[in-house]
Amino acid sequence: MGVSRASLTIDAPREQVYETLLDLAARPAFMDHFVEDYRLLREEAIGVGAGARFRIPAAALTLDVTIEEVEPPHRIVERGRGGYLNRVPSAIEWRLKDAPAGTGCEVEVTFMTDPTRAYDRLREMRGSERRLRRGFERALERLRDLIETGSVPPRIMIGGGDRAGF
Repeated sequence: MGVSRASLTIDAPREQVYETLLDLAARPAFMDHFVEDYRLLREEAIGVGAGARFRIPAAALTLDVTIEEVEPPHRIVERGRGGYLNRVPSAIEWRLKDAPAGTGCEVEVTFMTDPTRAYDRLREMRGSERRLRRGFERALERLRDLIETGSVPPRIMIGGGDRAGF
């Protein structure tokens, strides 16, 4: 499929935006317009090792992603697999840097897949990079609205997580 990128400036401290992005349980609050069936893979939804499973209908893809690298408060890298039989490697990278005007931060998201088999490449041709880019642009706009209004994003939980007693 290649690479889809989107970026936006948010009028908030970079650390605040970073903490929101690092919490996978808060992602549906700003990504649910183009991501469906969002589920957490572990009870711990924040930081390295946190994972989620979701579908992106615009790309005809189901993904399992796990946060693998973090560089607070500059970068979050999620890697996973998706597609037919989970054999298509994928990555999502979130980069944060100070805005040029000195107020707020600039957020850039990059989504990549690398189908190696012909069948997987044909399946992904149905998905449009342009639709994915628009989906991530809209997600960043919703994230900006959420953070700039001071709203606390609603978090999802795994089934039974509130009864575990930990």
